[in-house]
Parts: sequence; structure tokens; C-alpha cells
Amino acid sequence: MIPPPDKAPADAPRRNWVDRYAGRRLRPYLRLSRLDRPIGTWLLLLPCWWSLALAAPAGGWPDFRLFALFALGALVMRGAGCTFNDIADRHFDGLVERTRNRPLPSGDVSLGAAIAWLAVQALIGLAILLTLNRTAILLGIASLVLIAIYPFMKRVTWWPQFFLGLAFNWGALMGYGAVRGNVAPTALLLYAAGIAWTLGYDTIYAHQDKEDDALIGVKSTARLLGARTGRWLAVFYAAAMAGLAAGGLAGGLGPWFVLLRLPAAGHLVWQVRTLDIDDAGGCLVRFRANRDFGWLVLAAIVIAKLLA
Repeated sequence: MIPPPDKAPADAPRRNWVDRYAGRRLRPYLRLSRLDRPIGTWLLLLPCWWSLALAAPAGGWPDFRLFALFALGALVMRGAGCTFNDIADRHFDGLVERTRNRPLPSGDVSLGAAIAWLAVQALIGLAILLTLNRTAILLGIASLVLIAIYPFMKRVTWWPQFFLGLAFNWGALMGYGAVRGNVAPTALLLYAAGIAWTLGYDTIYAHQDKEDDALIGVKSTARLLGARTGRWLAVFYAAAMAGLAAGGLAGGLGPWFVLLRLPAAGHLVWQVRTLDIDDAGGCLVRFRANRDFGWLVLAAIVIAKLLA
């Protein structure tokens, strides 16, 4: 028997595994970590995998042990980041239709319990981080600054999506560092491409909340760009594809990569051409579709590396 999706968040996939299988007491904590909405974990993980694949030796496969470690780390740290974000936003979330049923504003989890849950996830993340080399460990520690400041950026700047990009694509530096022990220009180019990509997909996501955000005074690129969003998305995504091409060529992928990335480019064109910023459901579909874009980029890097 499937337990009822009590106070389920509005943007959670219907009949997700948390609602189907998690016990009633555990369910609010899994929701606090967004485990009922795995898209965020994918968007955090895929830049890590891009860089691990890019750092692999020419003609070789990426290190699948590192793939597994980064996957587990992304799952745990995305959960920790979401928990911290909800603690910081607990007074705002209750005022927004899409977020009012989150565990803290709905009362399913107390503030003290949320802090304890955050500590548990952070300790698991630290244990995973300590299995990596010194470069990756230092980069992982440095990422905490970005994680800490991001939830507050929408209160002070119209560009909180940029700060999300800084945090969510940090794995592009960590993955390369975990393999090579340094951060080369090719990793920096990959990082810049990821930031531009995040500016695009999170602007799409933010259009779901623009009316509520305007009422409570929360800033976003969706509110800033408004009807000009389509043109700006084209700029963000073009910058992302240019950064990927430059990073791939700098990383020795060769001309094959320029061709292999065309399906990913086509996917972004589809997002821009079909987006209706006033259709919240359509915005969510296109936001989630960025997982497919990430997989297309990963496939292009792996194949080009094998052909290098």
C-alpha cells in the first residue's frame, strides 16, 4: 500500500519513491534533502562527471571508482545544501505557493531537528571527501563558502542564479583536481560553461515563482529579465556551449568533440524555442530536461576522449 503523500511539495514528481516507500517519520527528512526530487542531484553531479571524464588519459575510460564516490558525495551534499537553504528560507517558503508545504514551514520538521539532520549529512560528506586527494579536499572545503552564501543572495542581488552556478558547478574543478592533482585552464573553462548553463536552467525554474517572489520582495533573473528571458537564455546557453568547446579542445578532445556536442546544443535550442515563461508546468519540464543535456555532454566527452 502506498502511503498518502501528506503535505507533498507541489513540484515533486507524483508517486516518487519517498512517497511510495519511506516511513512516515523519515519522509519529512528525505523531503528536506529533496530526495523526492532527484533532478538537483543530477545537475550537481554531471559537471563532476564531465571533469572526471575530461581528466581521463587520452584513449581511456574515466575512473569509475571516482564516478561512484562523486555520485554519493553529490547525493549527500545536495541534501545538506537543500537542508541549509530551507533553514535559511524558512520564513519565506511559507509565503510561496510552491514551497509552503516544505517540511520546515509546514511544521513537519522542527528547526532543531533540521540542524541535526544537516550535521549528519555534512559529516557523511566529509567522510567521502577525505577519501580523495589533497587538491580535491581543499577544493571541497573551499566550496563551503559558496554553499553558505547562496541562500542569501536572492535578498541582495537580481542574480542569485549566478551564485547558484558558482556552487553547483564547483565539481568541475574538484573532479579534475581529484584525477590530475591540479586545476588546469581546461577545468576552469568547463566551470565557466557550467555557470552559464546554470544561469539558463535556473532562470527557467525561477519563472515558476515570479509572482510570489514579487510579493515578498525576493529577487531572481526571472523577475529581472521578464519578457526578455528567451533572448537571454540564448546568450547563456551559447556561452555554455562555447565554454564546453573551448574546454574540450584545451583538454585535448580534438575536433570530434565539436561534432559530438551538437545533440546537446540542439537540446538547448529546443528549450529556448519552446519555452513559455507563463506556463509553470512547462518551465518545470524544461528545467528537468537539463539532466538529459548533461548526459549528452558527458557522452560527447567520453567518446571524444576514447577517440583522442
